[in-house]
Amino acid sequence: MNLIIQGTEIENSDLRAVAKLAGASQIERITGEAFRMLDAEPHPEIESFCEETALDFAFVVPGKKLTDFGLVAMDMDSTLLAIESIDEIADLHGVKAEVAAITQSTMRGEINFAESLTRRAALLKDLPENALQSVYDERLRLSAGAEKMLQRMQSVGIKTMVLSGGFTFFTERIKKRLGLDYAFANTLDIQNGRLTGHVLGNIIGATGKGEILEQVRNELGLSKEQVIAIGDGANDLKMLGAAGVGIAFHAKPVLQARATYCLNHVGLDGVLNLFE
Repeated sequence: MNLIIQGTEIENSDLRAVAKLAGASQIERITGEAFRMLDAEPHPEIESFCEETALDFAFVVPGKKLTDFGLVAMDMDSTLLAIESIDEIADLHGVKAEVAAITQSTMRGEINFAESLTRRAALLKDLPENALQSVYDERLRLSAGAEKMLQRMQSVGIKTMVLSGGFTFFTERIKKRLGLDYAFANTLDIQNGRLTGHVLGNIIGATGKGEILEQVRNELGLSKEQVIAIGDGANDLKMLGAAGVGIAFHAKPVLQARATYCLNHVGLDGVLNLFE
């Protein structure tokens, strides 16, 4: 196996220590923040050492190329974006603390997503529609490395998709801004320029994310092994389950436990370093 080590600041002494634990035969530099250790073997102390030194690690099969994939599916809030958009909307309505508490409980898997979104949307009742544009213009931030990752994937022909339990107001604008191929999310009900506190149609939650990913995957004629899914919370479990490679990005423990790889310290461009 190869062992990929990534971090924002990597000390040579830490690299050597990991290589010794893994019995690696050679260390190759990928970028200034990523290194590949050849002929590495798992060791029980690698995980704890990397946690202590703020390093991400991943054991990967040699020869696995980025061009082996045909689709990447990404969660939006706290994954593709460095914000929780619904929390920022709530802040403009004076209910951020209440909404954020529900958001975090949902991400930990403590509340059913449909119930969670229904409760959070109700708290936004009577908020002016233009508040959504204010959040997009003033508060929206992409996660570190997002554009670099997407540009590289798009350059090799990988289809890109955002699949969110959030709102179409944001996913449609992000789709256009980043040149994504697909965008799926929930639609807020707006009447007379104000939010009604309701969500239109069937709510896209954990199950919906998995089903939509499978549908798009099949339409593209791709196998499960040709799909990468990236998320951060319990709502992304079924989406990652519908992909050959599931990546937990700065994620809750419930998702990290089920993911193929975990990135806790580097940006989304760290995904690129997992493949040759």
